[in-house]
Amino acid sequence: MITKAIIPVAGWGTRRLPITKIIEKSMLPVGNRPLVDYSVQELVDAGVKDIYLVISNVEPCQVREFYKDNLALNQYLIERGKEDKLEIAKTLPDDVKVHYVSQDPSAKYGTAVPIALAVEEFKIDEPVLVFMGDDFIWNPGGESATEALIKSVQRDDDSAILGVEIDKNAVEKYGVLSSKDGKLVDIVEKPTVDEAPSNLINVSKYIMSPDLLQRIVRYVNEHNFGPKDQEYLVTDPIDEYIKDNGVMRIAKTTGEYLDGGSVEGWLHANNVVCNN
Repeated sequence: MITKAIIPVAGWGTRRLPITKIIEKSMLPVGNRPLVDYSVQELVDAGVKDIYLVISNVEPCQVREFYKDNLALNQYLIERGKEDKLEIAKTLPDDVKVHYVSQDPSAKYGTAVPIALAVEEFKIDEPVLVFMGDDFIWNPGGESATEALIKSVQRDDDSAILGVEIDKNAVEKYGVLSSKDGKLVDIVEKPTVDEAPSNLINVSKYIMSPDLLQRIVRYVNEHNFGPKDQEYLVTDPIDEYIKDNGVMRIAKTTGEYLDGGSVEGWLHANNVVCNN
């Protein structure tokens, strides 16, 4: 059973300026909850007990504040006879622990960096779920993205990637999954419609084996890309892992992928969540 998850939530959220000047991107509200909490609650429902949040080293950290008890609020609710609100105000069960690691947003940049930081800081040496903090899969009453990923792995040393089906005419904006026998062969970045190997896109939701995690750590530590040279993309060590016969299974979801990284995506996410 997989009980650990890494969620990167650092970064300035420059695509969402100016609002991200004062609100962290992962804390932007969708309905009555912040973006990141949809993934957190889904992971908890699937049995995750340890959540590693990679946060910016900028204070105050709104994510950290959200996931700790607000004692003043609790006292206020009790004094006002609103004890029924206490459960809503409590964001996590007592048996779930949140761990934090800080990422300097002015240092190394890219999707591989926060994963490497969490693995090294907490010496993670078992399969772990990795979700980004600014998007989620909406599938009320159906199988969650976490459940689909967990169900797809067949051995402890398997990894997995979530694929979301889209209209093939829209693939040019995404990384598209190429597969054989249910396993990932390649991620083709922003192909033309004719070049796309499928209509399954990568939405950065994974199960990562210990082998893959260590490859990500080495990739970040052994390269010295300048701030304008290249991002440390997690797809690079994933490609190396596959070429060395690592197994990354493809999980599929019937849910809708909702992305809060753009204004349009955030508005759509709110419309979907608030109308269901």
